Amino acid sequence: MYAKPNMLEQIKLFFEKHLSLPSPEAAEAKLQEALTALMTEMMTMDDVCQDVERTKILSLVQKCFSLSTEQAEALMAKAQHKRQQAVDYYEFTSTINQCLGPEEKIKFVKSLWQIAYADGTIDPQEEYLVRKIADLLGVSHTDFILAKLRANPDT
Repeated sequence: MYAKPNMLEQIKLFFEKHLSLPSPEAAEAKLQEALTALMTEMMTMDDVCQDVERTKILSLVQKCFSLSTEQAEALMAKAQHKRQQAVDYYEFTSTINQCLGPEEKIKFVKSLWQIAYADGTIDPQEEYLVRKIADLLGVSHTDFILAKLRANPDT
């Protein structure tokens, strides 16, 4: 008799844990981590992490999420750790696809281009990453090119 209520309680806890919807704050935090993780991936694509790229990401994170410098640095550290643990980009792009609309995704692709342009040169690996992320987010080739042109500081 004692096992049944205990078993029912365990089943209830399982469903609450695995099937409950995240709070809006938790969903926003997960989105911020996903976006920032892909930004930090852009910084490492050319195998040279330059301060100018890190500064650009920090600025974008602060501006996009209305964070203080300390909060933005903490988010970047957490996102970098998540990125290093990830096996692919799906973990991040699926979150972005669930949370952002088409226009917001295009703005994010523009942000990736801004990071790539931060050091003055576009490395082929950086261009590849932006294209791959844009594809995973369903951003059209036209919008991909327009985002690149708008992010270019020389135009």
